[in-house]
Amino acid sequence: MAAAASSSYLSTKPRFDSFICPRTTQSSGVVLPATTVSFSRRRNLRFGGVVCESVVAAVGDHPKVEGESEKGRVLRVGLICGGPSAERGISLNSARSVLDHIQGDDLHVSCYYIDPNLNAYAISSAQACLHGIFWLCYSNLVGMFIQILLPILILNLKGKSSMRILPGTRFPDSDRLCRTPSCTVDIVFPVIHGRFGEDGGIQELLEKSNVPFVGTRSKECRKAFDKYDASLELKEQGFITVPNFVLQGSELDESGLSRWFFDNQLDASSGKVVVKPTRAGSSIGVTVAYGVTDSLKKVREIISEGIDDKVIVEIFLEGGREFTAIVLDVGSNFDCQPVVFLPTEVELQSSNSDDVSEKDAIFNYRRKYLPTQQVVYHTPPRFPLDVIQKIREGASILFKRLGLRDFARIDGWFLPSSASTSSSEANDFGRTESGIVLFTDINLISGMEQTSFLFQQASKVGFSHSNILRTIIQRACLRFPSLSSYCSESIPSPRRLNSSKLGEPFPKEQGHRKVFVIFGGDTSERQVSLMSGTNVWLNLQVSGDLEVTPCLLAPGNDVSSEVNDVHDQKDVSSRTVWSLPYSLVLRHTTEEVLDACTEALEPDRAALTSHLRKQVMDDLANSLKKHNWFTGFDISDEPPMKYTLEKWIKLAKEVQATVFIAVHGGIGEDGTLQSLLEAEGVPYTGPGFSASRTCMDKVATSLAVKHLTNFGILTINKEVRRKEDLLNASTSDIWHEVISKLHVKPYVSSQQEMDVQQEWQDSGKFTITCCAEDLGVYVKALEDCLPRIPPNSFAKVQDDIAHGLIEMPVPPPEFLIFEPFIETDDITIVSKSTNENERLLWEGCSRWVEITVGVIGKRGSMRSLMPSVTVKESGDILSLEEKFQGGTGINLTPPPLSIMSSDALMRCKERIELIANTLELEGFSRIDAFVNVDSGEVLVIEVNTVPGMTPSTVLIHQALAEEPPVYPHRFFRTLLDLGSERFM
Repeated sequence: MAAAASSSYLSTKPRFDSFICPRTTQSSGVVLPATTVSFSRRRNLRFGGVVCESVVAAVGDHPKVEGESEKGRVLRVGLICGGPSAERGISLNSARSVLDHIQGDDLHVSCYYIDPNLNAYAISSAQACLHGIFWLCYSNLVGMFIQILLPILILNLKGKSSMRILPGTRFPDSDRLCRTPSCTVDIVFPVIHGRFGEDGGIQELLEKSNVPFVGTRSKECRKAFDKYDASLELKEQGFITVPNFVLQGSELDESGLSRWFFDNQLDASSGKVVVKPTRAGSSIGVTVAYGVTDSLKKVREIISEGIDDKVIVEIFLEGGREFTAIVLDVGSNFDCQPVVFLPTEVELQSSNSDDVSEKDAIFNYRRKYLPTQQVVYHTPPRFPLDVIQKIREGASILFKRLGLRDFARIDGWFLPSSASTSSSEANDFGRTESGIVLFTDINLISGMEQTSFLFQQASKVGFSHSNILRTIIQRACLRFPSLSSYCSESIPSPRRLNSSKLGEPFPKEQGHRKVFVIFGGDTSERQVSLMSGTNVWLNLQVSGDLEVTPCLLAPGNDVSSEVNDVHDQKDVSSRTVWSLPYSLVLRHTTEEVLDACTEALEPDRAALTSHLRKQVMDDLANSLKKHNWFTGFDISDEPPMKYTLEKWIKLAKEVQATVFIAVHGGIGEDGTLQSLLEAEGVPYTGPGFSASRTCMDKVATSLAVKHLTNFGILTINKEVRRKEDLLNASTSDIWHEVISKLHVKPYVSSQQEMDVQQEWQDSGKFTITCCAEDLGVYVKALEDCLPRIPPNSFAKVQDDIAHGLIEMPVPPPEFLIFEPFIETDDITIVSKSTNENERLLWEGCSRWVEITVGVIGKRGSMRSLMPSVTVKESGDILSLEEKFQGGTGINLTPPPLSIMSSDALMRCKERIELIANTLELEGFSRIDAFVNVDSGEVLVIEVNTVPGMTPSTVLIHQALAEEPPVYPHRFFRTLLDLGSERFM
């Protein structure tokens, strides 16, 4: 029966558009293209050398967009991202976020990418090529996009004359491109962080070409971006500054630095200082040094690494407390009226270890952008009220005196009265009764990632992501007479986003549907779950007919024992779920969200926040109400609400909500949460209880599809061992027993740990190819409950390539699986190759490659998305930054035809669909497998029923590769609709 059913299924494929909404529209009003991307024999449009100047010179005309009325023109915004600094990944995240939240009927976005060599790429200029923007912003790897993906995209650039600029056209000079009817915009929004974006580089080119842009002018950028020049300007303006010394060039002034140490009463051999580049943002290259010799060493490292050739050494502010504040200009025309939002205190959490690096903790690049429990944010800061007022006053004065425009972020320190600092003039600005306020860094283009300071602070005073970004753009338009028509008419009022009012009855009269997005939990994937849930929540909010509530599943009382093979239903039902207001979701870790919930319910803290919030909102409203385009705030001030899981599920039933599950691992993926929801008849996303339980167990998954061998679907033999047996037996004996049974070199993985391959290194999975001693190291790590195994703890493998950090499952699993090591062909991106034919390297010896594939649809008719092939860049092990930052990663969608033919790809997709339907998947899931590039045979690795849904998830790449492309908002809405129809 199974064989007959399988054969019948392979002959009939469901259509993707049977469950995707009509291709001509989407909820944001963007017209989707009727044509699609061609993935073969395309060349990229590249502008080399001085070409950045050419690109900005070509955006001055105003061709009419299809569907635009004479009454109200569509504002065309040019988004410029990338750049030469190490912050390209952050820039790409910012571009993605801006694109997500400003695109609409009244605003059209074109996107440009500047590569590290300042070559400019026009990604798209018309709605017919909108997928080009999304491919860039959601691509895993910036370098890969330019080298591999961009050449296969259609760059159909249109101007007034509808003249088509063919892909492959190169513009040798700016004058040539200026005369070419090209992709046009009304105003440019630069989102390049660091060099070229904040140092005045891109602004100067825009000014030369008379192109309106958002943000500060080039001259003021140059002065504010250089930390040393900015400190001189601050001192001249009467502000207290941190004593510093500048070093530049190849011959460093050691004697001058020694005198500076002496003058500031610092010990020449051990005085503690901070060393940082003057012209690099995001704390890149910032480090702590001790004494003159160590300081010079750190300076030389910064210079030799090419970060900057101008470095400053400044006093380490012992006892200081760091803060950052967003400033928004709400004036008219050239009248600057800065309003400072509620500042954020940056609290570094240090452990009790004796590690010197812990004591030297600073807010560096890693702590700023990656999920870590080493940093906690407090908005408003836990400072005395007079200090908070002084910060807001000082940041506003600085904004005006430095000539900044539209918005900025200003960082600084509060030194309590007990903390020591150098003497300064009594009348210097920054003194309060409680201590001293110092401003240190000016950020001209603040980060705009989903959870950035801009959105954290804006949400505290009533702005959603979309509202604050559009306010910034509209404010910039006021300075340009040619754009006055965009500011003269009122736009529809923003929809009020009531994120935490779970108990309201279902608003049938308004046609709104309730959606609860749940994320968090207590597995090692909880931080990824927070990222996934936040992304889902923000994408679903775009739909005007939904009321979406973000909900955090809190950890159990004892995190170290949170994952058990059998969950006690009573204990699970008593777990805590928090419904969250908008601003509390925007955090980096679940622990930080929980702390923020507790803090928000403290009476004194809540009263202070409400008082300060009203002050800021009154300041904003007094100026913004003068502008027709501003129609109000759209985020209300609400406290978080606490429920038991049981009560939360009953509430979901009462208000007829659909639950979007984004809890990775644990009860979110083993069928427990699904079972509880089914019992109450609450619809939810993803596979049901039975399929979830099967797929969570890798052995059960293999057994469920083992009978499909005749259809080209293979499974990997497995040997299961209890952890206790491993701890109590000789590792040498176990090693030889496993080799004997499997007949090959094995690797170890945890039986019931979710694989989050796109966002996190495989938990506890590694390859043993040398000796039983390696297994002994692994078993010892299990016994000691280590959260990770340090790099190079195991023997070297072939080609002398060492392993990187191995993340271990916490707590250790009760069962472990030994599997044969599958030899596959590495696909490598050589980012530094100048030969286009050598940038994608693949030897093709074994004919097997690793893929990951999303499946979507209803039970029994699941549809395979376009598979992604796993690649690596230059053979290097991916760092934590590469795994978490958008713009980096290890997947290429679709597999290049040079590796896998269309026929083999089609057969592969058919087999993936057969696997999905055999396992009775529904909604959506992700299947990881090996595929034979010739036959399309599939060797199953594992199935993820709650796959990662972060902003750069591979599922978004695959949805964009569909015909027509399915954009992120539409994709997540489709997944929700499939869940809502579960019980229909």
